[in-house]
Amino acid sequence: MSLSQADISALLLSMKLGLVSTFLTLLIGTPLAWWLSRGQGIVRRVIGAVATMPIVLPPTVLGFYLLVLLGPRGPIGQAFEAFGLRLLPFTFSGLVFASIISSLPFVVQPLQNSFEALGERPLEAAATLGAGQLDAFLTVILPQARPAFLTAAVMAFSHTIGEFGVVLMIGGNIPDVTRVLSLQIYVYVEMGRYGNAHALSAILMVFAILSTLLVQLLNPKNAMAVLRPRSPRKA
Repeated sequence: MSLSQADISALLLSMKLGLVSTFLTLLIGTPLAWWLSRGQGIVRRVIGAVATMPIVLPPTVLGFYLLVLLGPRGPIGQAFEAFGLRLLPFTFSGLVFASIISSLPFVVQPLQNSFEALGERPLEAAATLGAGQLDAFLTVILPQARPAFLTAAVMAFSHTIGEFGVVLMIGGNIPDVTRVLSLQIYVYVEMGRYGNAHALSAILMVFAILSTLLVQLLNPKNAMAVLRPRSPRKA
């Protein structure tokens, strides 16, 4: 069964959303994961719990509260209106914002685990050579944490591509604007066109299998331990 123009549009929009949101989530999640890995204070624990919350929170609930925050009566929406900016709900930018929030744990957790596993020794060695903290992080820590970055990118991208509840609540399922692949499948099911739904679902199924294999190849020792609990740090 060949893909229709609507299917191709939804597929391309999903790819665009995945690439943009994954890039931005890595930019935000990297310094956050590094900061969380540097201590065990109550503030870090609370912020770490908040960053992880999208994993256990139902996607529709997360999407609903994001819709409230970003809407005209929410604090973020009111701030946007005060500066003459367009509201984010039912826009592609809104989908990116929601995808960053929902995918953040899949970036923060593997990076935090990797940073904690590296310990202080690489930084101490870099300091003896005269490297500053930023220089040591960029030239020593990041290269050693490369497998974790690749794992985080694959997991965040895959999660974004397969997300349904959050994008439906924020995007509103607008063709060529916010209708991503998962929403296109939903439309076909509602129309009773199960053959079309099967075709698109097969694409996502193959993509999920390939993503899982890629994560295992990138990080064979802890392939699916992206969200493993961390042991307390020794004093």
